[in-house]
Amino acid sequence: MAVHDHPHRHPGFRFPSLRRAGTAPASADEATATATATRAYVFAGLRLLTGFVFLWAFLDKTFGFGYATPSGKGWIDGGSPTKGFLSGVAVGPMESTFHDWAGAAWADWLFMLGLLGIGLALIAGIGLRLAAVAGTAMMALMWIAEWPPAKHLSDGSVSMSTNPFADYHLIYAVVLIALAAAGAGATWGLGRAWARLPFVSRNRWLL
Repeated sequence: MAVHDHPHRHPGFRFPSLRRAGTAPASADEATATATATRAYVFAGLRLLTGFVFLWAFLDKTFGFGYATPSGKGWIDGGSPTKGFLSGVAVGPMESTFHDWAGAAWADWLFMLGLLGIGLALIAGIGLRLAAVAGTAMMALMWIAEWPPAKHLSDGSVSMSTNPFADYHLIYAVVLIALAAAGAGATWGLGRAWARLPFVSRNRWLL
């Protein structure tokens, strides 16, 4: 929503424009409304992009589109979504545990359902609190698997870690939490309709 100098208002979203010198300043209410609307659209855009990240990971690992997963190596072709990553873990306190989990059917299903569920929840704008919890848990495990604090791998080679704490897994986790806290599903999503459902209104953790 934008503030215009003429009396006619046009529907639709417009980014706030810089006022020319000499024009009357917008009222506090108008400025607040503009900032609130802009923030809602920014969070909605971030939600959709993040949702596509998770949903695309699910689709690529399922069908082997030739990006992270080579053609013919998809889940439907008999490939394992977790074997390559978890068997390659070479550092950290859970190294042997991840090796045991690599390729296990339960690990494949849990990982893939997590990617699909989080991706769909973010795209639709519903169940963002559940998506934040599940996504944060997933990102935490992947952070441990890569173990950024280590300068060297178990075999003594350089780990190539660029930061001992903050990496993209933590950023994704924070983004998921922020989207849930901001109620980002209400704009460009089904968040409002979802919140009005009786079973959701009785169980606020489903928001």
